[in-house]
Amino acid sequence: MEGRITGHTGLLALIGSPVGHSGSPAMYNYSFERLGLDYVYVAFDIKEEETGDAIAAMKTFHMRGCNVTMPCKTAAAKYMDELSPAARIIGAVNTIVNENGKLIGHMTDGEGFVQNLRDHGIDVSGKKITVAGGGGAATAIQVQCALDGAREISIFNIRDSFFERTLATAEKIKKEVPGCEVNVYDIADTARMTEEIRSSDIFANATIVGMKPMENESVVKDVSAFYPGLVVADAVYNPEETRLLREAKEAGCTCINGKGMLLWQGVAAFRLYTGMDMPVEEVKEKFFS
Repeated sequence: MEGRITGHTGLLALIGSPVGHSGSPAMYNYSFERLGLDYVYVAFDIKEEETGDAIAAMKTFHMRGCNVTMPCKTAAAKYMDELSPAARIIGAVNTIVNENGKLIGHMTDGEGFVQNLRDHGIDVSGKKITVAGGGGAATAIQVQCALDGAREISIFNIRDSFFERTLATAEKIKKEVPGCEVNVYDIADTARMTEEIRSSDIFANATIVGMKPMENESVVKDVSAFYPGLVVADAVYNPEETRLLREAKEAGCTCINGKGMLLWQGVAAFRLYTGMDMPVEEVKEKFFS
């Protein structure tokens, strides 16, 4: 890397906390080198209250852009000059592009989910999708699926202090995409959840259920919800095969784990920064196999 850094090298970064575990620097720097692009990508550990300072520094250093991870995604949106449709609906950004001092905020998490399905030959257009979760990843999935033509989305979330936010997101989606029917339910209503999944084309888990140390749990309590032909996608990528996916596979479902979503959200951000396609197949083999 030392040999390719010059006085003209553009800087990109990941901001958030913690970031030490992130595979993004390796993935982006490998791609820059393979494509002969004069950029370097690093990670900065930034707390939520430091987000404004980090974005001001981004402008000062004339950085090309930043990826944003938790806990800074919502705070970062407040400092943008412009937001993409998905970022505007969600109220958060995970990708910032600096266009000559004008900061444009995007949310590529949902794109990562949709493109991961597409990579497996599945299109969300015209489909009914049931999504478990109401947090950042879940909201991004819901919004992007609606923007990409889903006909109906059923959202299941815990009826806690954040439930109202889930209802508000559903209203925003319906306003932005009137042709998409959106309903919100209590995730504790197992009978309703089973019914909605059985009438869906795609089920997505965007909760942390199934992630270590909850690897022995599944967000779907009644396995009769699964049927052959149902697509079951999990945003969890550690472990690669969650209990949800294992039980869905046994029922004949098409199962997709969360590693591809992680890859494809990065691919979308890379394109926003460079206007070029990441060498996806090489990146898959080197970092995701």
